[in-house]
Amino acid sequence: MSKPVQQQLVDAALAIRNQAYAPYSKFLVGAAVLTDDGTIITGTNVENASYGLTICAERVAAAAAVAAGHRKIKAVAVATSGGASPCGACRQFLAEFGGAMDVLLVDADKPDKIKTMSLAELLPEQFHLEN
Repeated sequence: MSKPVQQQLVDAALAIRNQAYAPYSKFLVGAAVLTDDGTIITGTNVENASYGLTICAERVAAAAAVAAGHRKIKAVAVATSGGASPCGACRQFLAEFGGAMDVLLVDADKPDKIKTMSLAELLPEQFHLEN
């Protein structure tokens, strides 16, 4: 991924983070996925009073990409205070659409501090249902 595309992905995750609905945890998360055709699609975390119904930003972005007709994700940028990593459920969810995708962890408090790794590093034993 080129530096300009990486920066667009990071900027999109940082911008959408401000739209997060997190009245309970106050933990704002923005995510941006890069599809195989170069489209960037964003999502935020959406909390619920019934905590188990909360939806993570990464899954919102991936689901929006699917709803727009995309099936492959090349990269995801996740913007949080401190640069947190996706939860286990999000890792497995993302693996459905590209198990080797790049994952950019962005510290929203220090936006030029970006840690890049592959989803395969974050989730080495990905589950895949073989047909």
